[in-house]
Amino acid sequence: MGQHLMKGNEAVIYGALLGGATHYFGYPITPASEIAHAAADLFPRCGKHFLQAECEVSSISMLYGAAAAGARVITGSSGPGLSLMAEGLSYLSGSELPSVVVDVQRAGPGLGYIWPEQSDYNFIVHGAGHGSHSGVVLAPNSAQEMCDFAYKAFELAERYRCTVFILSDAYIGQIMEPVELPRQIQTNPHKDWALYGDEGSRHNLLSSIYLKLEELEGHNLHLQAKYKRMETEIVDFEEVLTDDAEYLFVAYGISSRICHSAVGELRKKGVKAGMLRPKTLFPFPSVRLRQLAGQVKKMIVAELSNGQMVRDVLLAVQGVVPVDLYNWMGGRIPSTEEIVLRLQKDLAAG
Repeated sequence: MGQHLMKGNEAVIYGALLGGATHYFGYPITPASEIAHAAADLFPRCGKHFLQAECEVSSISMLYGAAAAGARVITGSSGPGLSLMAEGLSYLSGSELPSVVVDVQRAGPGLGYIWPEQSDYNFIVHGAGHGSHSGVVLAPNSAQEMCDFAYKAFELAERYRCTVFILSDAYIGQIMEPVELPRQIQTNPHKDWALYGDEGSRHNLLSSIYLKLEELEGHNLHLQAKYKRMETEIVDFEEVLTDDAEYLFVAYGISSRICHSAVGELRKKGVKAGMLRPKTLFPFPSVRLRQLAGQVKKMIVAELSNGQMVRDVLLAVQGVVPVDLYNWMGGRIPSTEEIVLRLQKDLAAG
């Protein structure tokens, strides 16, 4: 099929359709609008369903209804839109309905602006909405991974009966790069638990309400056991020059691409730098970080927020090694040179 030049936001729709998506419900918002634009064009042309909702509250409710009927559903938005979806996201988790939600993060809080940020981390990774729930969180750092992660997201969503979040950022959504499309087209399987409006499924019950205390507690324990199982089965990450690294960057999304370049520049200057990039933010690669903590002199978390992922890194390394935070907010992103000079300055200061 060859490579195709496209934006990350467009690539995610190609990946979703080839991965078996059947329904897109959503409302456009910058810097994620191309997701809805591409879906509006491609879903009907592929015989699938696209509907622009009147707002994000409606779109997440439509995901709930269609997922309950066995559809493979997807939506895309940015921080303000995800805030409106919070209640529906909790209902999806409580009812164990598979869905895929793309968040192209922009600067906040509030309306903020359309510049990139990574400040939705806490909201998405540590439970989008109320209650003790989680979902798989994938963190792409290229247009290719926007496609690839969307392609595999439905299989993960159905395996664990959960929401799979693709946590991107404005740069990764807007970047235009060559993308190799998957060669095999996935189909939407029959689901024994879904409501198809026929005799065989009429007794299936999909709800997030439990009127007996012991039933609700049991349901919560079941959910937590499922999240624990994810930690042993699907943790994914990329390592860059970690074999002999003394200074380890931890970053995702656009921050990881800048850090990757910084690692190369630091190596030229004789600094043994490396990087670990989480591809899954939930489950988090805590075990591997704990292993590397016994090797490196320092970890540096680089993120476009007030320091949200750094808390998970600190929990992972358990005080074995110092952890610094290099962070930027409000839409500003650092240059490679800025990161290189900052680490050199820190090393010179001892």
